[in-house]
Amino acid sequence: MNQTWYHQTLEELPLRTRVQSTDVDVCIIGGGLAGLTTALELSRMGKRVLVLEANAIAWGASGRNGGFVSPGFAQGYDQIERRVGQSHANDLFAMSIEGMAAVKHNIHTLNITDANPVTGIISACRYKAADSLRARQSWLEHSHHYNVDYLNTQAISQHVVSNTYHDALIDNNAFHFNPLAYARGLASEIRKLGGEICEQAPVQEISGSKGQWQITTPTSSVTAAELVVATGGYTGKLVSNLHNSFLPIATYVMLTQPDPELIATAITTSAAIIDDRRAGDYYRVVDNGRRILWGGCITTRTSEPRALATILHKSMTATYPQLGSLQVDYAWSGLMSYARHKMPQIGQLENGIWYCTAFGGHGMNTTAIGGRVIAEGIADHSDRYQRFAPFGLTPTYSLLGRAAVQSTYWGYQIADQWRERV
Repeated sequence: MNQTWYHQTLEELPLRTRVQSTDVDVCIIGGGLAGLTTALELSRMGKRVLVLEANAIAWGASGRNGGFVSPGFAQGYDQIERRVGQSHANDLFAMSIEGMAAVKHNIHTLNITDANPVTGIISACRYKAADSLRARQSWLEHSHHYNVDYLNTQAISQHVVSNTYHDALIDNNAFHFNPLAYARGLASEIRKLGGEICEQAPVQEISGSKGQWQITTPTSSVTAAELVVATGGYTGKLVSNLHNSFLPIATYVMLTQPDPELIATAITTSAAIIDDRRAGDYYRVVDNGRRILWGGCITTRTSEPRALATILHKSMTATYPQLGSLQVDYAWSGLMSYARHKMPQIGQLENGIWYCTAFGGHGMNTTAIGGRVIAEGIADHSDRYQRFAPFGLTPTYSLLGRAAVQSTYWGYQIADQWRERV
């Protein structure tokens, strides 16, 4: 079987499990993309950094996602603007573009060739949406000098063979890539710069205060002047403010068996595709056109892989009936962290602990900008992290919050079906 990131296991790379440092400038809990980006930015500033990861680098959503890198947030621009105003909303959107550019810059400057970035993401609509898509195209160009192209039904047919889609935008600034290879590339550079990363090092206790934090793992105790929590969908109860302020949402991905000739009868583009459904699918060809990676569906609990594979395969064949005989090779799920407001949670607690989490839905660009602004804040280079202050740590109400999320998702599905009825 061709080894790509979705098949890689922890055994393929040796884990670094021993903490060498006992006193650092900054300790970062969480070895996903948010934690690694924070560590990289701080290491570039000359800070002594330690990353503590409970499992392995990018073990969670950071290494097991679909690999789509594009601007924006899980929350839509209109909702952001209603909350903070146009100028502030535009600043935030510009930061999301900066995050996407930072990922691209790191891939090239650090020579992370295994990340294999591929240009192009198509946002396609299953209903007639020419006017709204052209309006978004114009807004992106005039407000952010960001260019995307409109595709009508005929133009879409040059990319996919399906009667499902009516209108689309193609973003050739955006790209898709191997997120696990990218995360490992960041980790390698952090170590080159003198930073330390320790895996299989779950934090058991945090004590002390700003300037003198004490962080305890099963095998070591570390003192740090600054502490960052970047644990995403796997945040435990160690910091109760954070644990109570996000929802762990499961998302699902499948990988088909190899059949390049059959796949070419349906998908003829190297661009990734995400539909405009509020409960939507996202997919792309991988392994040089030999397989399809297909993601979609969210729940508030993980499901058995065989069941989710059936659901995703049904969604794929509803879009491309000609792929009915294309079987699923592998399926998996992982936990993302979502805040109720669907924006990243980036800032500092009253006791001085920094946090950088809740990137569900758009984590590839937002972890990059989140890590950057937290590093800038720690180093007193900027206060840009405060741009996220209006989207703070809103309580999720545990089981009630999960039930609300699941109900909302089901409502999205019904709304999508109504909108696509013509």
